[in-house]
Amino acid sequence: MKCIKHIRILFVAVCGHHFFQSCRNDELSPSDLSQTKSFDYQVYKAWNNKYMELDRYAKGNRPGTGPRALAYMGLSAYESVVAGMPEYNSMELQYPGLLLPKVENGKEYYWPACVNASYAYLMKRFFSQMEIEYSDLFTSIDHLHSVLYGQYANQTTPEILERSEAYGRSVATAIYEWEKQDYAGHNAFLNPQPNDYQPPVGPGLWQPTWSDYGAAMFPFWGEVRCFAMDPSDLIARAPYPYSEDEGSPFYAQAFETYSAVNNVTSNGPGAHDARWRAEFWSDDMVDLTFGPPTHLSAVATQVAEKENLNLAQCAELFAKIGMAMSDAGVALWKSKYVYNVERPITYIRRVLSQKYPEAANWKTILNNPLTGVTGFTPAFPAYPSGHSGFEAQEQKSCLLL
Repeated sequence: MKCIKHIRILFVAVCGHHFFQSCRNDELSPSDLSQTKSFDYQVYKAWNNKYMELDRYAKGNRPGTGPRALAYMGLSAYESVVAGMPEYNSMELQYPGLLLPKVENGKEYYWPACVNASYAYLMKRFFSQMEIEYSDLFTSIDHLHSVLYGQYANQTTPEILERSEAYGRSVATAIYEWEKQDYAGHNAFLNPQPNDYQPPVGPGLWQPTWSDYGAAMFPFWGEVRCFAMDPSDLIARAPYPYSEDEGSPFYAQAFETYSAVNNVTSNGPGAHDARWRAEFWSDDMVDLTFGPPTHLSAVATQVAEKENLNLAQCAELFAKIGMAMSDAGVALWKSKYVYNVERPITYIRRVLSQKYPEAANWKTILNNPLTGVTGFTPAFPAYPSGHSGFEAQEQKSCLLL
């Protein structure tokens, strides 16, 4: 159902002074190391494109587990190069239990190689469910790492390259050990629809929907570790009160959805543009599209390329975006299962059909050409909107660059 409320998400802790600080926690001076900003965005572009390729087929990787993986990979990549960013600070002290290795004082590092090793190590672990069913895609992670390693071997010395590889991998290993302490989130992609959750029953409350009546997706995601948000910030403002009265805002939202879809299917005014927008943001079906957070990460990658960002700017950007969207996912899904607002398809078929009999068989225009499934609806409550929440957080993190 159309979401007109906004989740209150405070990301100042991560996007503000914890990233920027004039004095560093380590003892290196800028002259000791070649600086991260002297390299370009290409390593980030390569790994973000690889992530998009994998996310399309990864079962259980949406909606919350995908941005969570982006957060940990972004944080790890940032930490693997922050020693070459004298105006920036490590995030280690912000997170209890996180213990990170340090660079060797006075030694040179080839920073893109650090990022390369970090992403290669973590991406295999965040997509471990694909190792058997999609073995070619899974092994392509190692292949990309090898290709980039070969490029860097022509641009620096073997000693520097091996040191950089080892450091990036050691940072990623430390990040992953810390990630595993988040029991609600670790490997949650293996059980996205737990059978021990029973949705509440009552007027206007979400229940499994037509046509597959699938069990609730990630009903306990609100317990996952946040990077910056306080528990008091996790609950969105209440939605419109449930009502079946034709004059109520709740009824009006459902009728707007009903009318908009009918207009598209009947090729009414503006139908072509409306269908194009719907298909562009249609990120809900595994094997056909990647997820909404990955879509937004793809947009950020295009911006990095268009603006010709350097490696330091990319390290900041993708750490912020990943952590912001991960926190957004926790807040969104916490709120979804607090309010349990039913999906439009349920309300339209049950309530609007009393006045519009044809609404009894109404369905969405979200169709999967690979499986033949038509009228797909995601298996989680309607409010607040996932797409809107993820996009709002991405915009905030980009504006704070």
